[in-house]
Amino acid sequence: MTRRFDTNARDFADTFAAFLNEPRGNDDALTSVVADIIADVRKEGGAAVARYSAEFDRLTLDPMLLTSDNVDLHRLAAACPDDLKAAIDFAHDRIAAYAQKQIPEDKSWTDEAGVELGWRWTAVESVGVYVPGGRASYPSSVLMNTVPAKIAGVSRIVMVAPAPGGELAPAVAYAAIRTGVDEYYPIGGAQAVAALAYGAGRLKPVDKIVGPGNAYVAEAKRQVFGKVGIDTIAGPSEILVVADKTANPEWVAADLLSQAEHDPSSQSILIALDETIADQVSEAVEKQLGTLETGKRARTSWEAHGAIILASSTAEAADLSDQIAPEHVELCVADPDAMVPHLNHAGAVFLGHHTPEALGDYVTGSNHVLPTSRAARFSSGLGVYDFLKRMSVQRVGEGSFGALGDAAKRLGVAEGLPAHVNAIAIRAGVDGDDTDAKDG
Repeated sequence: MTRRFDTNARDFADTFAAFLNEPRGNDDALTSVVADIIADVRKEGGAAVARYSAEFDRLTLDPMLLTSDNVDLHRLAAACPDDLKAAIDFAHDRIAAYAQKQIPEDKSWTDEAGVELGWRWTAVESVGVYVPGGRASYPSSVLMNTVPAKIAGVSRIVMVAPAPGGELAPAVAYAAIRTGVDEYYPIGGAQAVAALAYGAGRLKPVDKIVGPGNAYVAEAKRQVFGKVGIDTIAGPSEILVVADKTANPEWVAADLLSQAEHDPSSQSILIALDETIADQVSEAVEKQLGTLETGKRARTSWEAHGAIILASSTAEAADLSDQIAPEHVELCVADPDAMVPHLNHAGAVFLGHHTPEALGDYVTGSNHVLPTSRAARFSSGLGVYDFLKRMSVQRVGEGSFGALGDAAKRLGVAEGLPAHVNAIAIRAGVDGDDTDAKDG
């Protein structure tokens, strides 16, 4: 039985805070294991990647090419059913249309001092896209990570996706070809992240790594950050559903389980504005768990990490949601638009009874790579912006130099940086020695 909280309970604040701080799937032992794998790849390159692929994925790779005769992207893509290809095409076009709207504009202006200022956007040159394998195939992950990169203008996209025993889902292969992946290597785990960051065999290093993976992948991304950019350290999936008496309890239960089935460490939370809907959803969850093929995994998630919270108002529900800062928020209430202005921390918000999170995973067009583990407090979902860099641009003319130089000199003196002062004074025809700047 999953836990219940009532905001009117005297100890609610303390028990709710303890609930939010419970760990989900973290393992400190991973740190040293991943560090060893990364060190091996840096030292041995493709030989280490091939060795780990044989050990973990039962796949023999050419250490230089990092390819396998058993994994051919075009051959696999040909086996993808036509109706699934059509669905992938449909999702691709919607994601591309959404991403196209995100492209920012360059900006320039001249201020009151006559200084020209502005910025321009340029694309990251090369990106590595990690696509999970193992429990399930995720063509949607290929689309969500690759399409925005293409729209942004990334010139080289490298996909890695483990192919255990030489198996890769045809849908993943088709999605890779549909999105224009430039290189594909059938590797996964921490060794794949290390290869993307440092290079291995013919795989040259990339500038940024994006895409979700298991705990080893997340830890590897954490450890290579700085050498390369990363999108986020992804944790287990999360959903929060706010429901009032207008909600359909069967629908709400289905939505909660749509995230619980991802992983035993996933988290599904219901904030109920009516005790009757809380009871009905709880009963519906139990009934649906008995019919799902993923029921065992979903039940573990629901009972270990799920919760039902009774709240007295939509304002209170919005406040609780912000404290949770979840990956997904569904507003299954009579007036979802009234709640939106009160939400500040969420990866993605789904409005109304006919907007299940599952649509967002695939075809609304919005990206499904979202902040987890309360990271929505300070970060956003993946988008075109993640594949762009902003460069500031400025020009100071002879006339406007005088308006800036004196203040800049004084700041250089205050910071004890005489070369800074001199770089300004020399242009003004003033000896920098009279500024009394001292070496720091």
